[in-house]
Amino acid sequence: MTLAQLPALAVVVPLISAPLIVLVRRPTASWAIATAACAFSFAAALLLAAEVLSGGAVSYHLGSWPPPWGIEYRVDALSAFVLVLVSGIGVVTALYAWRSIAAELPRDQLYLFYALYCLCLSGLLGMTATGDAFNLFVFMEIASLSSYVLIALGRDRRALLAAYQYLILGTIGATFYVIGVGLLYLVTGTLNIADIADRLPQAGNPRAVLAALAFITVGVSLKLALFPLHFWLPNAYAHAPSAVTAFLAATATKVAVYVLLRFYFGIFGLRLVTESLPMPEILLALSIVAIVSASLVALWQADLKRLFAYSSVAQIGYITLGVSLASRDGLTAAVVHLFNHGITKGALFLLIGGIALRAGSASLECARGLGRSMPWTSLGIVIAGLSLIGVPGTAGFVSKWFLVLAAIQAGQWWLAALIVATSLIAMAYVWRFVEAAYLSQPGDRTPAPGEAPMTMLAPAWLLVAACVWFGLDTSWSVGGAQRAAALLLGDTP
Repeated sequence: MTLAQLPALAVVVPLISAPLIVLVRRPTASWAIATAACAFSFAAALLLAAEVLSGGAVSYHLGSWPPPWGIEYRVDALSAFVLVLVSGIGVVTALYAWRSIAAELPRDQLYLFYALYCLCLSGLLGMTATGDAFNLFVFMEIASLSSYVLIALGRDRRALLAAYQYLILGTIGATFYVIGVGLLYLVTGTLNIADIADRLPQAGNPRAVLAALAFITVGVSLKLALFPLHFWLPNAYAHAPSAVTAFLAATATKVAVYVLLRFYFGIFGLRLVTESLPMPEILLALSIVAIVSASLVALWQADLKRLFAYSSVAQIGYITLGVSLASRDGLTAAVVHLFNHGITKGALFLLIGGIALRAGSASLECARGLGRSMPWTSLGIVIAGLSLIGVPGTAGFVSKWFLVLAAIQAGQWWLAALIVATSLIAMAYVWRFVEAAYLSQPGDRTPAPGEAPMTMLAPAWLLVAACVWFGLDTSWSVGGAQRAAALLLGDTP
């Protein structure tokens, strides 16, 4: 095995693990296979990231058919960055799922969960690694179909409705995306992403190109839950099993952002996106509305899962805000927040899953006096909450620092002030948990003293520690984001 084969193996290993799990069926063996597959993909992603850093992009030609005739898997600075996030979250969530999913699903369904989990991970990794626009659609469907079922596995009957809503909107998004890809094929005659980018400037039929841009923008925006296309997200996160919520919140929308970045800057180009059409202005307006409105809605939620689900819509707004600025610092902020928000929300939802296990619910009423009954869980939520706010010393601060810098460099001081002001709203909804956990007396629904099992608490705290680590040492996260931003803007080969 050589490094050149790792882009394919990182995707194929979890993909073939799914049918293997269905054949084995035993819960313990299924968990072991899924965890081993996730660990392999994570190791492959780290090796690919190191190779990209030292030697440039890694390309793999499926079936030895060279592009554009065959399907190419290509890992560059941006895709390596996202691969590390997705596979890393995949390992942590798989470790957490051993105890969490056993408590939420019947024993005879456990193997199906792990099979679907591997399929979802493989789909997200495939979307990130592939260099073929239609192959990306195939992996998008693999990830989407498996995530619909994973959400429907929730104990509450409302999980079925949430999965159905996501299915309808997700199918519309995928349809819009594939129509856009079809229009690009119409004008370029190729599906290879790099080849489309080369041929598009010489292609005729500008109306078809603009239509393709519109279809792909709407389709991917549905997947990343950009306001006002976000209505599927709060219910999906609130009613899915805890491990599924954490995994999807940390990875699925982030991969959709990656796809948007890849098409905007890698295919259509900065000139078409920012000069020929008012896309920056549209993205900026939608991002601001998402940040403000979703943060305000989060303030009134009585359930912790729903509270932080609406927070995710707001945080996605910060990412697309960086994209709309289309500058080096703006894209750096978008890419680094993609990573930082992934680890922060992963930590929060894993810890909230521990509360749901002990109390039977994740409501704020259950959190009354939680600082005394579950001190480590409460402390972890506070630290991850500080990262969500953007307090110095946490990962979230780094993202907002670059966002503020990008806004100032663009001469938009009002936008820099807005970024700081909206962080105060995040402080308000995080304070609701602090008030309940530390300043309120235990209620009837407060769990008895005792933490979640260590197999759940340890993976969650691994991500909490990452929130602090990447807030203090930014060499990998910011360095990787800066290289990705340079690649998107065409400053590097």
